[in-house]
Amino acid sequence: MADDIALTGLTVLGEKRAAELRALIRDIPGYPHEPIIFRDITPMLADGAAFNDMVEAFARLYEDEDGHHGIDCVVGMEARGFILGAALALRLGVGFVPLRKAGKLPPPVESQTYDLEYGTATLEVRSGTFSEGDSVLVIDDILATGGTAQAAAKLVESAGGTVRAMVFLMELGGLPGRARLSDRQVDTLLFVDEEQGFGDDIAPPESLHARQ
Repeated sequence: MADDIALTGLTVLGEKRAAELRALIRDIPGYPHEPIIFRDITPMLADGAAFNDMVEAFARLYEDEDGHHGIDCVVGMEARGFILGAALALRLGVGFVPLRKAGKLPPPVESQTYDLEYGTATLEVRSGTFSEGDSVLVIDDILATGGTAQAAAKLVESAGGTVRAMVFLMELGGLPGRARLSDRQVDTLLFVDEEQGFGDDIAPPESLHARQ
């Protein structure tokens, strides 16, 4: 059976290495329930060389041949974006800014509220984190419906930054994430050709289940 995960941006490592990293992702049909195919990326994170190469693939999407990238900081969304974002910021030699859930940061904060299927959620960042015009790379593990990502971009810009691009480890096909972010540069390392494929040990995306 043909693989339903396209390697897309991961091919900056070469087809052979990209396929090796893909092989570390476990496909678990029926978990947590049918018709979901659960995509477990924890084996790739647990493999030091693979994790390093994944971060390298992210970095190469934005570096020119001289290693210049023009990024001032990396922003990650709670919580899986913290894992990827901190590692990528270290590789690029820039700072990392976590976007937290409401109530996790002391004041003063900037906030952005967005809709979920049942209710709302809010992202926050410390006031004064960004200098005016800072070039910001926003990262998360999954692009699904795009609600959290859209809120993150709005929050960065309302707080003074400029979103250079938004990058994700995995994009789920059949969901409106990319369309919702049509005014942004969106990059992914992997593209899942089924809307039921999810990330590591996480709940389904926003449209199916509120992210915890």
